Amino acid sequence: MKNTLLFLISKLFLKHIGIAIGILILFIVSTFIWMRFYTHHGEAFKTPDFTGLTEYQFAQMIEQMNLRYKIIDSVHFINLTPGAVVEQSPKPGNKIKRNRNIFFTINAINPEKVMVPRLTDYSLRNAQVVLESYGLKVGRLIYVPSEYKNLILGQHYKGKAIEPGIPVLKGSTIDLLVGRGLSDEKTNLPNLTGLSVTEASNYLNGISLNLGTIAFDSTVITSEDSAIAFIWKQTPDAKSTVKLQLGSSIDIWVTCDSALIQTDSLLTKNNELDSDSDSFE
Repeated sequence: MKNTLLFLISKLFLKHIGIAIGILILFIVSTFIWMRFYTHHGEAFKTPDFTGLTEYQFAQMIEQMNLRYKIIDSVHFINLTPGAVVEQSPKPGNKIKRNRNIFFTINAINPEKVMVPRLTDYSLRNAQVVLESYGLKVGRLIYVPSEYKNLILGQHYKGKAIEPGIPVLKGSTIDLLVGRGLSDEKTNLPNLTGLSVTEASNYLNGISLNLGTIAFDSTVITSEDSAIAFIWKQTPDAKSTVKLQLGSSIDIWVTCDSALIQTDSLLTKNNELDSDSDSFE
């Protein structure tokens, strides 16, 4: 017992204890330094915006930034480049560190196809809902004589009848043959000024009318321009009191220049003033 106590207080034992503590401290410090280097502490940077880039383009950027990536999903948009990034996680601008995985959703390289549903004998409203659930769009409404009003009597694709179960590209339009009923019903002429083409198309379908010719002016160049463009003129004119037969078409003029609507309104106001002046003479 006495020998043990003498050993514990001996210079040799204390020397070994000091060495062990020194090694432990050195190990801890080294570990913290390594972790700081490995995790790139304080070297976070903003996530770049990869939207619209193809895999060939963003893969080079990912490699240069010492990042990694995974493509986790694909969707299909007609107006986007096949293979282009539609969505990313983390979002652009979020803080990330090197070696981080970026997850991408891209526009499908091979357009997705869907089977055309059976729409015959559906009501017009139900047919519209079914088409939307399949990722398809309502095209022209072709009214035909029938005792059944607003009943779907047939379905066309690119001007020809199409049977249920035929595969078409997702996002395609299906024209519908709609029963007119026994009455010669007409509807009021709507004012489409200020609406986008999509909004106008949806609205007209809801009141049993169609879009006719779509004329884009020089301000509408890209698909992005088309998305924000609006209607500034239509034929028949919105100020007309004429009633339209169901299934009739309205031609529209589309622009990105809001001044055209203001100019059109000013011309109308001046014409009204001239008309009032004539009535006083």
